[in-house]
Amino acid sequence: MASTIPSRTHAYRLPKYEGIQSLVLEEGPIPKPKDNEVLVKVHAVSLNYRDLLIASGKYFRGLKTNVIPASDMSGTIVFLGSDVKGWQVGERVCASFFLDHLFGDGTIEAFNTALGGSVDGVLTEYRVFPAYTSSAQSLVRAPANLTHVEASTLPCAAVTAYNALLGLRPVKAGETVLCLGTGGVSIFAAQIAKASGAEVIITSSSDEKLALAKKLGAKHGINYKTHPEWEKEVLRITNGRGVDHVLEVGGPGTFDKSVASVRLQGNIYVIGSVAGIKEGSNVSTKVHEKGIVLRGILVGPRSSFEDMNRLIEVNNVKPAVSKVFSFEQAKEAYEFLQAQKHVGKVVIQVAQD
Repeated sequence: MASTIPSRTHAYRLPKYEGIQSLVLEEGPIPKPKDNEVLVKVHAVSLNYRDLLIASGKYFRGLKTNVIPASDMSGTIVFLGSDVKGWQVGERVCASFFLDHLFGDGTIEAFNTALGGSVDGVLTEYRVFPAYTSSAQSLVRAPANLTHVEASTLPCAAVTAYNALLGLRPVKAGETVLCLGTGGVSIFAAQIAKASGAEVIITSSSDEKLALAKKLGAKHGINYKTHPEWEKEVLRITNGRGVDHVLEVGGPGTFDKSVASVRLQGNIYVIGSVAGIKEGSNVSTKVHEKGIVLRGILVGPRSSFEDMNRLIEVNNVKPAVSKVFSFEQAKEAYEFLQAQKHVGKVVIQVAQD
């Protein structure tokens, strides 16, 4: 490999799944790419709620032993395997969340290639990626209008929001979109909905966060602490009709209110469960009574990532980065995310742009 590439690298691992303090920084040799692989220098990594679940062993999919965590990164190609076509040293890239989910519906096999869970992730200084084989093309070119810090936020949260709003039933100009909370997926959804000509309602426990969300594309903000029956506020804003789309990241703890907030034959995209579990909800009956289209979102394929990047470039969408931590401050970044102090994304800067 090129003489400018070091022989040693550092990576965080999870030898145990007992919480954030399980993160351990280790040193090891730089991985050598095979003929169909590329070596990427990682510049920035962004965190997702999923990373907290993985660190504590609560994630619903299987986890690799001693895994390198995190799925979302932006970096630069520094070495090409001899069989690699279509890529150049120096290109800025992001990794697909699922290494082998290229387009269309995913398979169990593809879902088992999720970075930072069933396979090693990206919280490392250098990582090898498959760049060209008969079945895998795991890299996507980063949008030209974004820095590495900004581009690192895209693979999970942004693609999830894009897949929800512009996937099977695309949002239309003039429709209304309800985003729950001000985390990464909800803020990206607000930005994508705004770029698509839709009207955005967003919820939060903080007036300060709502003010930031409005600057990023939301038209209406509802503080669910001062309005615990926030679904009634949604209906008031929509003149009793309900919204066309709900980004449901709260899970069972908020689902009843999301059902009450959506219009007849509206769309609810089930993405997470940050609000916890609520007993006694009769979900199936309520979904049937309103003819709601209910869709679970599992991030999205590489093709959606590429489509989304074109939207980002054309509309000059800038991801909302709440705070940037150094590579040595990875645990502090996890703790900041866990404390829910953020609006948008939390990023770890591994190397300077």
